[in-house]
Amino acid sequence: MHRITKKLKDFNELVMFEHSIFSLPFIFIAMIVAADGWFGNWLLMMGVLAAVSARNFAMGVNRYADRDIDATNPRTASRPNVDGRLGAVSILIFIFVNAFVFVAVAYMINPLALKLSIPILFVLGSYSYFKRFSSLAHIVLGISLGLAPIAGVVAVKASIPAWSVILSLGVIFWVAGFDLLYSLQDIDFDKENNLHSIPSNYGAEATLFISALFHMLSVIFWALFAWVAGLGVFAFMAVFLSGLFLGYEHYLVRKDFTKIDRAFFTVNGYLGIMFLVMIILDKVNFNA
Repeated sequence: MHRITKKLKDFNELVMFEHSIFSLPFIFIAMIVAADGWFGNWLLMMGVLAAVSARNFAMGVNRYADRDIDATNPRTASRPNVDGRLGAVSILIFIFVNAFVFVAVAYMINPLALKLSIPILFVLGSYSYFKRFSSLAHIVLGISLGLAPIAGVVAVKASIPAWSVILSLGVIFWVAGFDLLYSLQDIDFDKENNLHSIPSNYGAEATLFISALFHMLSVIFWALFAWVAGLGVFAFMAVFLSGLFLGYEHYLVRKDFTKIDRAFFTVNGYLGIMFLVMIILDKVNFNA
């Protein structure tokens, strides 16, 4: 039993299950708007399984592909994929199990979800290799999480309305923007190891500017989403508060690069939860 518990802890450290908080709120936002309220316990369970298995797959591929890179980076050298706690075979099994779960969940939801499941997995897995030849890896990561609202609305409506695409664009620029800030930690390492990123290619100041621009686009797209979807005052409050959250994130990073972890995990985690709560309030108010 102790060995099983230890192994589970190692896998948790490998993929950080709790960081699923970045994608889950926007899946549920899309599902709530698509259903015009509560979408049911079955889709709630399917949504959680889809989001967690997709993220586990993506993180598993990333950790497997980056074993050589992580081993030489002091910031990542103690990860389970490089310090001997989890071997390559174990990680590959983890990847394939989560891919199977994701496709199985898509099959149980509807035919369109099943058709999109393999292309989605391809996008999720491609992120890990982009930084070897392109600084567009930040955008690819954004697209990976930006697929979450599309998946959510497909689960409810078996279609892709315009507002869900706009919501996804907001998520894409949000994620790409905070990944740029996170990548500032590895700017010197990336330069020394010929890894492509916007920080290593263009410097810290350019990265801060591009990240701020991306986050401005996020707020604009989220405002358009609220308008096109015909949402109410709470949704627009969520957009306004998101702008404040992102402004605070940039304040923290510009003030002190050692605050990057706090900006990346804490601020963005709360932003997603806040947005979801405000959409729930909006729908409760709308249906009252």
